[in-house]
Amino acid sequence: MPVVGFGGFFFRAQDPEGLKAWYGEVLGVGGGFGADESGQSSPWFWHPEPGGVVFEPFKASTDYFAPDKSYMLNFRVRDLDSLLEQLNARGIEITTKDEWDTPETGRFARIHDPEGNPIELWEPPAA
Repeated sequence: MPVVGFGGFFFRAQDPEGLKAWYGEVLGVGGGFGADESGQSSPWFWHPEPGGVVFEPFKASTDYFAPDKSYMLNFRVRDLDSLLEQLNARGIEITTKDEWDTPETGRFARIHDPEGNPIELWEPPAA
């Protein structure tokens, strides 16, 4: 197949620079975070750790995330409990539900960015 990976995620924002800064400061996501195979970072690229990516369209009527949003970001995380403590300290509202978590799929939490975009935080099951 000619497609070999996920190249980017582009979306509209009321305050692009402010939202970019929020993702960097709060989640460590965006240009300048992580490093490539040679240990170099770039202000344009985020180098996340390797791992699988779920690409899954949902029915338009799904209640898995807010009906007024057409997407939900899902970020793989390490040490979800520690991250949730940090988010709570920043006053960020967090939603967790016991039924989201299973030994097979891992653990989940939900937050929203300052513009209300849904974000799912996922800690995969221990290997």
